[in-house]
Amino acid sequence: MGIITLWVDASSTNYLDINKSVSASNNSYLIKNVNIIPMYQDTMLVDKMVYINDGVIKKIEDSIEVSDIEVFDGEHKYLTPGLIDMHVHVWDRYELGLYLSNGVTAVRNLWGMPLHLRIKEDVVEESIFSPSFFTTGPKLTGSEFIGDDNLNLTNPKEAEEAVISYKERGYDFIKTYYGLDKALFDAVIEQAQISEMDIVAHPSQKVPFLYHLNTQIKSIEHAEEIVQQPLQFDLDTLKLQPIIDSISQSNHTSYSPTITVFHNIYQMMMDDSILDSEALQYMNPLIKMDDSKRQFERWYNAKQEDPSTADRIKKQHDFHLTIVKKLHEAGVPIICGTDGGIGVTLPGFSIHKELAFYKEAGLSNYEVLKTATVNASQTHAIMKQLGTIEEGKVANLLLVDENPLTNLTTLENPTYVFIKGRKLNRKTLDSFNEKAKNRKNLIATGLRYVENLIIEK
Repeated sequence: MGIITLWVDASSTNYLDINKSVSASNNSYLIKNVNIIPMYQDTMLVDKMVYINDGVIKKIEDSIEVSDIEVFDGEHKYLTPGLIDMHVHVWDRYELGLYLSNGVTAVRNLWGMPLHLRIKEDVVEESIFSPSFFTTGPKLTGSEFIGDDNLNLTNPKEAEEAVISYKERGYDFIKTYYGLDKALFDAVIEQAQISEMDIVAHPSQKVPFLYHLNTQIKSIEHAEEIVQQPLQFDLDTLKLQPIIDSISQSNHTSYSPTITVFHNIYQMMMDDSILDSEALQYMNPLIKMDDSKRQFERWYNAKQEDPSTADRIKKQHDFHLTIVKKLHEAGVPIICGTDGGIGVTLPGFSIHKELAFYKEAGLSNYEVLKTATVNASQTHAIMKQLGTIEEGKVANLLLVDENPLTNLTTLENPTYVFIKGRKLNRKTLDSFNEKAKNRKNLIATGLRYVENLIIEK
């Protein structure tokens, strides 16, 4: 029965199969009449031609002559690098289409399971339409942080073996989480260096916050962790500044604030009907039934018990914007991450909220765009071919109606999304949304989650 359920669910996402799409199978052509936002500097290249061959940008010039090739008219619209969401939780393949429809052409999944290794394999083999896909292994925690969503480590030897195993199985990165004490953390860091695996750190409360500035750790997650750990919920900018300075002085650490997922706590307290909203129809049904419901009830009840809770959460959110502003002013690379796929944080759609928060924090449009393009691509060596429009880079691109340097909202509805050079038009992208809406794959998602528990526990 389980095998049949999984087969039916896989068949329901065959609209993402590249070999079944005649119109989007071509990944070599010439784009003409296009304005380019290259993102390696704050500029626009006007009325250019772009030659893409086998999914890679080969030439950008005023005029290019290539024989026997499709010519695509950019109609004087704006070509930008595709967006990169550096903190997502993917639960099914429907979500891959949701990311693409919102202009997200690369994701970093931070809760690895066997499902993600299969997705990664299909993406590498270019058999499905998907954002470029990178994933950590399961979250590494200490022995006391119990939960079926992570791997509990009890001694340094286990930590070493976990890192080695994740490398062998094909995971790209290591994710550290709550509960790692110094001995465990040191073992993870040491083996990650040996195995040449970057670490993504959700800060552990068992070590000092600044312990996460080790050179093997390429990004720290969540602005709220600065509030909760070193600041101990004291929203004091004077106490914040030394922390910001220390992060800045590390010279190698990016920060992913994930403003949206925390702000959604406030949204849940303000909207009693959020679980029944049309937007939540795009969430994976198992997550909506379990995680979304539990989070809503937690914060709804907190507000009932103490009405001032909503105001406290809003003040902390506002302080997160201050953190983003201070990080930016200190020269810390900010990378856009949403925590999409959990709670009420929608996959794909949420990136536009996240970017809007960075704008509200005081970043210019160009600086906002950097967080989801060049900054993100520079975080890990295996992502360096993304993030800008330059010769030799992968053709993960968006064609939008307006200049995003003056209007960020144009990114919400790209006319075309190019994934490794293959064009997806707006009609196709909208169909990806419709396919994912109210999908009936609760049992299939549960089976894949059980598979993970059997393998990891």
